[in-house]
Amino acid sequence: MTVYRKIERFADPKTTKTPSEKAPDPDLGYDFIPKERYTSKEFMQQEWDSMWTKVGLMGAWEGDLKNPGDYVVTNIGKESIVISRDENNEYHAFYNVCSHRGNQVAYGTSGNTESFRCSYHLWEYNLRGELINVPDAETFPQGAPCDKLSIVKLPCEAWGGWVWFSMNQDVEPLKEFLGVMPQHFDPYHFERMALVNDVTVEWECNWKTSVDAFNETYHVAGTHPQLLSWLEDMDVQIDCYERHNRYLIPFGVVSTHLENGEGISEGMKDIMRMYGMDPSEFKGTGLEVRRAIQKHLRKNGKAMGFDFSDLNDDQLTDDYHYLIFPNITFNTHCNSVMIFRQRPHETDPNKMYYDLQNYALIPEGEEWPERPEHRQFAYGEESIGEVLDQDASNLSMVQQGMNSTGFRGLWIGDQELRVRHFHKTLDDYLHRKPIRWTS
Repeated sequence: MTVYRKIERFADPKTTKTPSEKAPDPDLGYDFIPKERYTSKEFMQQEWDSMWTKVGLMGAWEGDLKNPGDYVVTNIGKESIVISRDENNEYHAFYNVCSHRGNQVAYGTSGNTESFRCSYHLWEYNLRGELINVPDAETFPQGAPCDKLSIVKLPCEAWGGWVWFSMNQDVEPLKEFLGVMPQHFDPYHFERMALVNDVTVEWECNWKTSVDAFNETYHVAGTHPQLLSWLEDMDVQIDCYERHNRYLIPFGVVSTHLENGEGISEGMKDIMRMYGMDPSEFKGTGLEVRRAIQKHLRKNGKAMGFDFSDLNDDQLTDDYHYLIFPNITFNTHCNSVMIFRQRPHETDPNKMYYDLQNYALIPEGEEWPERPEHRQFAYGEESIGEVLDQDASNLSMVQQGMNSTGFRGLWIGDQELRVRHFHKTLDDYLHRKPIRWTS
């Protein structure tokens, strides 16, 4: 039974640094979203030509680029990209390809080097991707001019603790692409967070199937019933901006899908413990935990080594959950952020790569943990946590259904407004007339 209890918001829109006010809902209609977007190789190619090669993309965590000579190799579709830090502490991005015969010049996922040297014929490039040495250069009658044979550089900029790049030489400045996102995220101070988990999972679904899964809470009651005792999945504020979007999920409160909101479940007690509260000392109900956690953190945050002064009260408990178009999901909390980067497969629209990274706010004065090893595996080989395992269990079945002759397309409701907005933004890049989805 859905009770429709209204969740109280404690963020004051007039004073919060992260905007908390509700954005107007765009009119996107209600008709089918074509299934071919998830299954067609032709549509996959359109995405590559008109979207992936035009947008800003998250490339590397700055924590992996602390020293001159550090580099990270990131893959998107068919392309391998090197992101490096040079001797002047400036970031660079360029294709991972030697100008001679096409071999790669950077190997593995990361490292430190004084230069990049092709293992095939030993052509050498500096940390900016500029050609600096050609063995037996005199045997090239046409010459080997560095300006002509240096690796193609790509625009790159840093924001939020990550280096972003684009395969579009004419891409707009990063902050213009991000729009309102820096204003929303900067109060969290991601630069104070350490990477504590880093995995890539190969999933049997289209990358958009994964984006959709994390762009709505409509699935919570069916897929994650254990969450209903400690978060709200119905009264969720949805905000759509120019390219990007978010919803605000209240934590520490019983879902309106449960008639009785008085009880305090073990899951709710775990939430309390996570924020330093002793559940045995709490005398309120399940509807009062959220506010109690907020007051507790506001009072004790500094003693715990955290500065929450730039965050509003709701940010102390709730998941401010964002999509930075096209493929970065932020689950943002006062002391952590969980990021999903959803990358397309090189050739198959029915496959993708799911990058999961967890970052934790380090208390002032504490030593940062060592960087975790990056692990990559196929779905089912390892667990990525109960909730994400539950999400992943749906995706291959959804993708199979997308390919069925009997499936007409996606039929989207108001709780899935972010999914509609995501597809509208994709249409904008594909220079297609946006789907109106009007019945």
